[in-house]
Order: sequence, then structure tokens, then C-alpha cells
Amino acid sequence: MEHQVLGWITQYGYFAIFLLLVCGIVGLPVPDETLLTFTGYLVFKGALSLPLAYAAALGGSLSGITISYTLGRAFGMKLIHRYGRYIHITEDRVDKAHAWFARVGHWGLTFGYFVPGLRHLSAFAAGMSAVELPQFALFAYSGGCLWVATFLGLGYFLGERWEAVEKNVEHYFAVVAISLVILVAAYFLWRSLRARRLRAPGK
Repeated sequence: MEHQVLGWITQYGYFAIFLLLVCGIVGLPVPDETLLTFTGYLVFKGALSLPLAYAAALGGSLSGITISYTLGRAFGMKLIHRYGRYIHITEDRVDKAHAWFARVGHWGLTFGYFVPGLRHLSAFAAGMSAVELPQFALFAYSGGCLWVATFLGLGYFLGERWEAVEKNVEHYFAVVAISLVILVAAYFLWRSLRARRLRAPGK
């Protein structure tokens, strides 16, 4: 699948980047990070324009995650029961994503991009939780901008070494993203507890 995806990008360029990322973010088995890193490598080689490659990748990513959010908001678990197996979304996985989203809040939409398998699930969970579109867009689209820029830049700056390094980099980004989410959640928890103590009688 990976070699086929890279072949489509080489052959069809920006259109393939856009369409494949829409499908990947929605939940189809597309190697998103590999796709983006390879696209950055093609920019390094001069085969693609950086602004157009970024626009195509960002457009595909934001379209895909908006579709996931819309499906979650409109259909919720009904869609999972009927079609989830076709796009690798199970009720158990959605429940876990929903619990994770509830713990870390909207920041899960931003940093969830860097956790493979969680991007479309966090958006679906946000839709099921009836998160308003402006709030969803602020956090999810910010994450999309960072995610696309990170992996395009990785492919560009690694150049010919992109493939050797990319095999391990997804794991490290996932660890960093999860750590950041935990730190942000801990910070807001600390602020909440501190505010309660200050409001307590006798303080």
C-alpha cells in the first residue's frame, strides 16, 4: 500500500496529495506521515512547489478531519454500527478516543494529529460531544497546520535520508504529542485546583 501511495503522488502530484490525505484522515488505511514526508522530499528534489504542496496537504487534512467531525456530530454511533468496519473505526476505539478527548479537552484535537490512529477518532469524538464548529476549527485546524508543516519540513530537510529516518520518527512524535497533552492537562488541572483554594472560605 505504501509504495502504491508514493507512486500515485509521483504520478498525480498535488491532486493525489489532497485526495489521499482526505481518505487517510477519515480513516482509510493511508500512511499519512509517510505521504507527507515523501512530499517534503519531492519538494527538496524540486519536483513539487512548497506552497502548492503545503496547500494541497493542508486542504486534504482539514477536509478529512472536518468530514470526521461532521459524521460524528450528525450520525454518532449509528454510523459506527453500520459502516465502522470499513474505515477501521470500531465502537471500542471510539469509546477510548471519547474518554481521552474528555480528559484532555480541545487540546486533544490539536496534538491528536501527531498520534497515529487518533486523528479521525478525536474529531469523531468531538462531533459526538457536540463541540461547536468554531471551537473545533480553532483547535483541529491549528493542529493540522502544525502537523503538515512538521512532516513536510522533515522530508525537505532530511532529503535523501527521509526514508531511513521516517520509519522511527512517527513513534517519537507520538510520544512527544502525548507528553505535551498530559502537561497541558496537568497545567489546567493545577490552575483549577489553585482557583478553588483561593475561593475557599478563610483564604
